[in-house]
Amino acid sequence: MGVPLTPALSQREREPVKGDSSEREPFNGDPEGPPCGTSMTKSAKRTFSNPYVNVGAQQVATVYASALVDAAEAAGKTEAVMSELDSFIADVLAVVPHFESVLGSALVSADEKNALLDKALRGQASPVFLNFLKVVARHGRLDILRPIHQAAHTLFDRMRGVTRVQVASASELDDGLTRQLTDSVRKMLGGVPMLEKEVWPELVGGMMMRVGDTVYDASISTRLERIRQTMIDRSVHEIQSRRDRFSSAEGN
Repeated sequence: MGVPLTPALSQREREPVKGDSSEREPFNGDPEGPPCGTSMTKSAKRTFSNPYVNVGAQQVATVYASALVDAAEAAGKTEAVMSELDSFIADVLAVVPHFESVLGSALVSADEKNALLDKALRGQASPVFLNFLKVVARHGRLDILRPIHQAAHTLFDRMRGVTRVQVASASELDDGLTRQLTDSVRKMLGGVPMLEKEVWPELVGGMMMRVGDTVYDASISTRLERIRQTMIDRSVHEIQSRRDRFSSAEGN
């Protein structure tokens, strides 16, 4: 679907649900720290963000994501439905965060949520995608739409033989370096690499790369830190050895 989804919601429907203890900030992908791109203290060490809230959410999200991808594939509209899901996250939930709170609220019934979805998306979303949202609403799991989005992309990538690669470098990679890195990753991992590039000036030089749960670190700053830690460890060991020798000499 080429046109972004634009929810037809009144001002009241854009407001948060009062008294709902489940209301929360939109999911940012990293429950243990700030997402990449936010401000950090000097002592903080940046890491690639984890796309899931927790393991339980990931497992449940994968079930719903698989159902969506299967339904889209059966209808012959997999890419179009995935685009709708992308747009719903980026152009609806991100733009109207209170709407996300309403959908995830335990104080709003499934029928009310389905009525809102009809009002907001009818005529814009395909029957496959709209019906999927209604099924998720009936099961009370619209609160995990973002993990479902991530899980659906993982399944879709697997179908296409695509490998997502997060790359962090000290400066922006130009087209030549991007092509070289893509070719290297293709030879190393196979499939079709899809690079997601970020700039981390604190790396000093080199780069870090994450594929799935594996992080490859070739940054100068990390090597310097390892050298520094090695020097500290050696100094501590030397002090300990000298103290032990001195204690032995006193005992004699």
